[in-house]
Amino acid sequence: MSFDLDKINADLGRKPQDLVNWAVSLKKKAICTTNFRPFEAVILHLCTQADPNMPIIWMDSGYATPATYKFADEVTRQLKLNLVVYHPQRSRAHREALDGATPSIDDPRHAAFTKEVKLEPFERALRELKPEVWFTAIRAEDTAVRAAMQPVSLNNDGLVKVAPLLYWTSKELNDYCKQHGLPNNFDYFD
Repeated sequence: MSFDLDKINADLGRKPQDLVNWAVSLKKKAICTTNFRPFEAVILHLCTQADPNMPIIWMDSGYATPATYKFADEVTRQLKLNLVVYHPQRSRAHREALDGATPSIDDPRHAAFTKEVKLEPFERALRELKPEVWFTAIRAEDTAVRAAMQPVSLNNDGLVKVAPLLYWTSKELNDYCKQHGLPNNFDYFD
């Protein structure tokens, strides 16, 4: 793919719908990932406005709250999402029967847990779907690492990673949800 990354980020990096429209206009296989956390309806709405049939990928770890499952169902119906769900190889019940409860963040077993319930399903989705463009709802205010990112970047394998909401605040996301009549979910666990 040939485009000026710096120019795209400068021109469109703070215009989420324009950025999504630009990325879709590349006519490359695109996906949007979601975890149905707070304000996820915004990126799902932006993506489905640009391409109603875009695959929306959910790595359902089996650890979401009941409210998150209800929200996922509601927003899937409302936006008519082309939802594709990936699960870990083992169910939550199977994993907990053998390995015990979810390890805390400072537990040495946490990395293996994260790989099993989040990363492996994501890597499998990428292998199976082979996207060329990936939309993600990451935001600069999430972490210091994300604050240093650009809205559009290229992964080492050439995957175009697009974070149209990178610079948006929670207030802007909340306003967008209200403006477009989108549901939200604050009972979320990651």
